[in-house]
Amino acid sequence: IEGLDPEDARAIIDPALQLMMDAVHRYDGYVAQALGDGIFALFGAPIAHEDHPQRALYAALRMQDEMRGYSDQVRLKHGVPLQMRVGINTGEVVVRSIRKDDLHTDYVPVGHSTNLAARMEQMATPGSIVISEYTRKLTEGYFDLKALGAAEIKGVDEPLNVYEVTGAGPLRTRLQVSARRGLTRFVGRQSELEQMQQAVEQAKAGHGQIVGVMGEAGLGKSRLFYEFKLTSRSDCLLLEAFSVSSGKASTYLPLIELLKDYFQIEPQDEERARRQKVIGQVLELDRSLEEILPYLFAVLGIEDPGSSLQQMDAQIRRQRTFEALKQLFLRESLNQPVLLVFEDLHWIDTETQGFLDTMAESVASTQVLLLVNYRPEYRHEWGQKTYYTQLRLAPLGKDEAEELLTFLLGSDPSLTSLKQLILDRTDGTPFFMEEVVQTLAEEGALVGERGGYRLETTPTELHISPTVQGVLAARIDRLTAEEKELLQQLSVIGRQFPVSLVKQVVPWSEDELYRVLSSLQAKEFLYEQPAFPESDYLFKHALTQEVAYGTVLQEQRKALHERTAQAMEVRYQTNLEDRYSELAHHFQRSENTEKALAYLQLAGQQALQRSAHDEAIRFFTEALSVLETVPASPERVQQELTLQVLLGAALAVTKGYAAPEVERMLLRAQELCQDVEDLPQHSAVLLGLHRFYAVRGECQKAREIAEHHLRVAQRLQSPTFLQAAHITCGAGALWIGDVLAARTHLEEATALYDPQQHDGQMALYGDDLGIISNSFTPLAEWALGYPAQAIATIQQAKPTQMLASPYNLTWTFFFAAIVHQHRGEVPAAWERAGAALALCQEHGFPFYLAGSMIVQGWALVEQGGEEEGVAQMREGLAAGSEFLRPYLLTLLAEAYRKMGKTEKGLLVVEEALARVQRSHGRQHEAELYRLKGDLLLGAREQGVGVGEPEEVEACFQKAIEIARQQEAKSWELRAATSLARLWQQQGKTTEAHDLLAPVYNWFTEGFDTKDLQDAKALLDE
Repeated sequence: IEGLDPEDARAIIDPALQLMMDAVHRYDGYVAQALGDGIFALFGAPIAHEDHPQRALYAALRMQDEMRGYSDQVRLKHGVPLQMRVGINTGEVVVRSIRKDDLHTDYVPVGHSTNLAARMEQMATPGSIVISEYTRKLTEGYFDLKALGAAEIKGVDEPLNVYEVTGAGPLRTRLQVSARRGLTRFVGRQSELEQMQQAVEQAKAGHGQIVGVMGEAGLGKSRLFYEFKLTSRSDCLLLEAFSVSSGKASTYLPLIELLKDYFQIEPQDEERARRQKVIGQVLELDRSLEEILPYLFAVLGIEDPGSSLQQMDAQIRRQRTFEALKQLFLRESLNQPVLLVFEDLHWIDTETQGFLDTMAESVASTQVLLLVNYRPEYRHEWGQKTYYTQLRLAPLGKDEAEELLTFLLGSDPSLTSLKQLILDRTDGTPFFMEEVVQTLAEEGALVGERGGYRLETTPTELHISPTVQGVLAARIDRLTAEEKELLQQLSVIGRQFPVSLVKQVVPWSEDELYRVLSSLQAKEFLYEQPAFPESDYLFKHALTQEVAYGTVLQEQRKALHERTAQAMEVRYQTNLEDRYSELAHHFQRSENTEKALAYLQLAGQQALQRSAHDEAIRFFTEALSVLETVPASPERVQQELTLQVLLGAALAVTKGYAAPEVERMLLRAQELCQDVEDLPQHSAVLLGLHRFYAVRGECQKAREIAEHHLRVAQRLQSPTFLQAAHITCGAGALWIGDVLAARTHLEEATALYDPQQHDGQMALYGDDLGIISNSFTPLAEWALGYPAQAIATIQQAKPTQMLASPYNLTWTFFFAAIVHQHRGEVPAAWERAGAALALCQEHGFPFYLAGSMIVQGWALVEQGGEEEGVAQMREGLAAGSEFLRPYLLTLLAEAYRKMGKTEKGLLVVEEALARVQRSHGRQHEAELYRLKGDLLLGAREQGVGVGEPEEVEACFQKAIEIARQQEAKSWELRAATSLARLWQQQGKTTEAHDLLAPVYNWFTEGFDTKDLQDAKALLDE
């Protein structure tokens, strides 16, 4: 560069590139001419700075990508597509100043480099980027290049090799960048490398391995992995994941980045493109893996409207997510050995840890090597596995440490005593040793270059901190004011960050920012990590960021966190959902409570979507804690109400619908509803309370909540909320035995159902309201004495193809099984209960699992499988809740009666009746008294009972009385049939006939059902 400072030269290229990008964004018709005639000079103007070739090519690739998107628009506007021809050459160039009329000085590049770039620009086909051999040497590895062969270049004596840039290359990580600049010598870890190599060979042979590398910060865990990957990745699929210090707050963060890399998902990909990439790669791998797609979509945050994961039990969904990820990697390992690398597990989040625990159980007979590293404070449960190897990194031994120091310092005789002092103070920690040498060089105690230093100050005058943190703090203190200020600001942003984010956070000119960034790179506080479309920067070591962050004053931290978060909102506005937890982190520490609350809520909702319910609970709990600092206001009440409802949803899934924590949350939410007129939220809270009390078996309380719900819904005048309220009222009335009111409410709900609104309804309640009302209504119809109507209604409850989610199908099959059981249709009840049970087991729906097992067990007993059926029924009861428990106990009691085990049957009936008294759930009370009478009668006939005939008759009379009070004709028919049979046996045939005939004659349908057929046969007798 002739007569121009490198930074001044840089001031030419950066604004010019930005102007070109602005022009492309405007897709002005003149851009094509500008690109054709001038841009080669801009890119060709070399700057005396080592990263310029990379920056120039990344900018060109970005422009190429932008132009593809705008080409069609320009074609429509101007009739021709936008095209680009770029030739790039970097080498020496003369920059000539041009004095303009306004006395401002501009510069223009002249000389051989620009001429060479111009020649290559002419050689490039439209839309391509061509570089010379000189540039290839500087950028190889960062970009994928296609050799175009040697070309005769005017003005050049010898033919010159020319290359086309086809995309970004493989160099990405800080260690790769360090390797390009020259890594320090890798010493003292040969044994560990050999053990890792043995592990990979075993994995390739089908004996999967886990290798954990443990060591304190700075001992070289990441460097060891880097060296190992250089020798082992050629014939393996390498998948890497990295944890960060703030990552414990980000659910699945390492896995999400790993999966994005595996599926080649780019930040600019739209939802549809991301979805298609996942589907395409999974189905190409193995079409049988289609069933894991919903779980992958959930982890990656890709919408999946047809998924039933929201209704799945939280723990089952979580475990199946882990299983889905495991299946993906294990299936991939059938094609090629897989290296799964997870770094810095001491910062891992709980969900990624859960996946690793699952994966660790299954690698033994696969071609998988799971390679992890961590600090000593991290704990795992793999230590007893025969295929697990732990490598403990100790500080370097004396010989290895001396070898590394010789590489860093050189062999000048003046260094002898210094080396011993460093060895004593650093205890063989490689990172510590590097930092000490760097510190001495910066202080001027060492003169020369790395590997060729000589000592200027005697060792006795050196003051070396005893800890690496102290060394780093001392190095930071010696920075210039602007260097220290920038490093502190960057430490607040995070471990790694794109340069565009830094520009928005740091209010400096671009020239000043790049100059100080370059200085921090030169002093090895930061590394630049090439990425597309722009470079990222990252701290050389996590400790460097931690120490720098610790030097920032509290008030300054708040301001920097606020500025960082605001910049992130702008920078990532198109994919903000990927940054919710980071934004919550920054806004919390900036004490911007409004934004902190917003992003904590969004992060919690995202965690719910990913089945990370523990993480969701933590986010919502943190949000409520932040909210306590907000002054009282209607807005505060509204926000707390929303958070309480969301927290309740997460708690209900993890603790169960009937957990005390859920009740406390719902009661607090209901209390808040009194202070704010938010009827939709109030309706949701009441719906949750109704479900809570119903599952707890507190039927009278559930009905009171339902009636309150209806009053709120009537004020809201929304068909959806009214339908939900009528369903809760109908269900509540049904459970306490008010069958007529139940049918009225449920018919109202059915009349309000609008199939076109199913999406909104399912989003609000997790269920389809039409299916719910059509499932409960048949129970009321059957009890009222309309068995034919009941079977017709349950057939209407069959989900349409649009609504046939697994959860809705489970609901439908379960209630259909109950209706068939009431009608005495054993094969149909067996089939429907079995279908519901299979869906519950497949999709993890716990709510109907117990009921499905018991109904199917009853059908099994009726078909002769008595012992097996009862065992299944008892297993179901052990797994179930209070919901429908009296009914389910009647089935078990009936099974014992059929088997002649009357004493066991009577104990079950007494248990059920006690629950009825506690819960006021009288829906099956009449049937329980009838069964009690039958069991007492059976026990007396067996000679084991103590009940007198009067006690038996009293039970039947009680059953008839309850059924008549409830207007439940079907229950009355059963009880009347049992009492009439008793009277017939006692010779009271006339009384028996006169009791049963009026009840039987009331019926107008259902004469094909077992109850009516039994009554008719008895009447004929």
